[in-house]
Amino acid sequence: MRQGGYTESGKASFYAMKFQSRKTANGEHFNQQANTAAHKKLPFGTKVKVTNIKNGKSVIVRINDRGPFIAGRVIDLSRSAFSRIGHLDRGILDVRIRVIQ
Repeated sequence: MRQGGYTESGKASFYAMKFQSRKTANGEHFNQQANTAAHKKLPFGTKVKVTNIKNGKSVIVRINDRGPFIAGRVIDLSRSAFSRIGHLDRGILDVRIRVIQ
């Protein structure tokens, strides 16, 4: 997959607490406080700017897992990353993601 300039729009969600400390697809232990995310195709280690379309807030995350596996969702964020761009009680946000170098 070509990374430079890659963008995608859709829904973002965040990991449930039950995933804390479980192994991610790249072998790391998941940490809700780290700015990490899951994407279906982007290579592990890719840095992505995730922007909440409604309020313009953004966060930079590193891809370390695979998913989300629910139709319409493009990225799953750690709770920490999600809370930087929206309220946790929303659960799902409309976002734009852009690979950064």
